[in-house]
Amino acid sequence: MTTETEALTIDELAARAGVTVRTVRFYGTKGLLPPPVLGPRRVGRYGREHLARLELIEELQSRGMTLAAIERYLGQLPPDLSVRDLAVQRAVVASWAPGTVETVPRAELERRAGRALGEEELRRLAAMDVVERAGDADEELFRVDAGLLRLGVELLDVPLSHESVLAARAVLTEHSRAAARELSRLLRDAVADKDARDVRSLSARMHPLVVQALLTTFQRSLKEELREWLDEDG
Repeated sequence: MTTETEALTIDELAARAGVTVRTVRFYGTKGLLPPPVLGPRRVGRYGREHLARLELIEELQSRGMTLAAIERYLGQLPPDLSVRDLAVQRAVVASWAPGTVETVPRAELERRAGRALGEEELRRLAAMDVVERAGDADEELFRVDAGLLRLGVELLDVPLSHESVLAARAVLTEHSRAAARELSRLLRDAVADKDARDVRSLSARMHPLVVQALLTTFQRSLKEELREWLDEDG
């Protein structure tokens, strides 16, 4: 496993993922995390793949999966998944999470974000509906959408203007809602003559398949569009 452009200590990895060092070591002993790359003085260094896999594990655990179930889940994945592929897997899992908004002090917000957050960064997160100030001048409290926090923090480092990120968000929201409406209409027509219990059962079975199909289709389409764009510029 490569570390790409990052070389994190175990303390830095734990802080970025919002877990304890003990948790990182535990996952490592269970084989859920690959061993770190040994650097000078045999100090273990972790890369972006470690962080992405750790975040996936935490997402699976937060959905109520047992350690044995997580091991089986990860065992079915290709061993050489990229950071992007791991993020897609986490997105599929996270899509099942109910809206979880918590009110936390700034220190806890920064701990979960894995970094200090300046006023400009807080403003951008607020514009993306990830955080919202909830306290007064004497008590810095923030309402945080736990399901969107990691994505929002990652977008802070994307080399795009704030306006471009919000425009992209608007495009995704508009087209995802349109796709959801069309898929809902198709499924509703397909089961119009079925019993309500059968409809609920079919909906429960189709939901994860539809989410996976949408993510996979979009990922491939975006890859093709970017390839054509790069070929034109080349």
